[in-house]
Amino acid sequence: MRVAYVCQSCGYRSPRWLGRCPNCDAWNSLVEELDVPRRPAASRTAKPTPLPEVSPLPEERWPTGIGELDRVLGGGFVPGSLVLVGGDPGIGKSTLALQAAFRLAEAGRPVLYVAGEESAQQTRMRAERLGAVSRGVWVVAETDLDAVLGSVRKLRPALVVVDSIQTVYRPDVPSAPGSVGQVRECAAALLQLAKSEGTAVLLVGHVTKEGMLAGPKVLEHLVDTVLYFEGERHQAYRILRATKNRFGSTNEIGVFEMGPGGLVEVPNPSAAFLGERPPGAAGAAVVCTLEGSRPLLVEVQALVAPSAFGTPRRATSGVDYNRLLLLVAVLEKHAGFAFSQADVYANAAGGVRVEEPAADLGIALALASSYRTLALDGRTVFCGELGLAGEVRPVPQLARRLAEARKLGFERAFVPRGGAAEASGLDVVPVGTVVEALELAPWR
Repeated sequence: MRVAYVCQSCGYRSPRWLGRCPNCDAWNSLVEELDVPRRPAASRTAKPTPLPEVSPLPEERWPTGIGELDRVLGGGFVPGSLVLVGGDPGIGKSTLALQAAFRLAEAGRPVLYVAGEESAQQTRMRAERLGAVSRGVWVVAETDLDAVLGSVRKLRPALVVVDSIQTVYRPDVPSAPGSVGQVRECAAALLQLAKSEGTAVLLVGHVTKEGMLAGPKVLEHLVDTVLYFEGERHQAYRILRATKNRFGSTNEIGVFEMGPGGLVEVPNPSAAFLGERPPGAAGAAVVCTLEGSRPLLVEVQALVAPSAFGTPRRATSGVDYNRLLLLVAVLEKHAGFAFSQADVYANAAGGVRVEEPAADLGIALALASSYRTLALDGRTVFCGELGLAGEVRPVPQLARRLAEARKLGFERAFVPRGGAAEASGLDVVPVGTVVEALELAPWR
């Protein structure tokens, strides 16, 4: 047997220990592993089958009854699928997994909950707090994968929840739990179980300080679906999005609110994000972004203040930093604003991230509103992408965005020129440049 050192961030293998990984520059990430030679498998010949003769899989899904989760999964869990959900500590991954297990068990599908980070009694306490105690949920506090697989084959559940994959280990792999080799081999064994037994498997995964799923990148390649749970620990709202889904779209998001009794679905996130808008405040504008097929109305806030230092500061929360710099430069060049001696801050209210370029026009108007200390009409929504020449570019699915604004009681919409014909029921103001938008904006 040979000793190798494997980076837990990127999987790089080195024959000797290094303080910094030469592949990803991560410090102290190389962990010792033993290379165990494997016996070559017996040679066999696979029989190819013409694609039209391959029998299709039945379109069966197991809805959890949690509408926001089912939306992101594409309708529910697929039998034999391997789903990975990751997120920051305390964001609600285990809460979501236990609530989904309870809903499936109440629907008559038994669930095995593998608690690798807490005892069975702790899991029972959390289930009581969430109101998710069911005789259809079986709990085993075990980290030995062989024991877990034995319990699965004995119980034959519809869903297996492994919380978390970094705590499970295979005794025949000579490395510590959570290392690259252990995570890879355990995930491969669970994948084989899911495909052979038709059991859906939900893996809870840790993330690194960079926000990426811990372990080898091959973990995300092995699974069928990768879900990320996003949001701030101190914010009430959580967003679940899929970055990979072999059985559905990756364009859908689910919005939850963390409460005393666990995660609660937010069926109308736009109304929730706009619920606490201060009336008549300068530096605020409402934009309509599109998350998959769901339009979201979000309030963006800007603050322009005199700088106390030689170099002005730029900071964002929920808004792309580089996009803010671009919009500041466009306003300085084409609208005559002087931001060179001012600190500029931008924020998306509610803890949501606004990354779509369609929010450019609203962010630019919010910056101008704070600069001039003039408020914008709170019943106006802004949709449009800004180019470097100051032009307002069209955005996709404008009619759906404006329908959402109309449903929430907005009266006026600033849209790119040429897109006004798609809307009805709103006072639509088509604009071609940011200067024109500033001239026609409803200042208060």
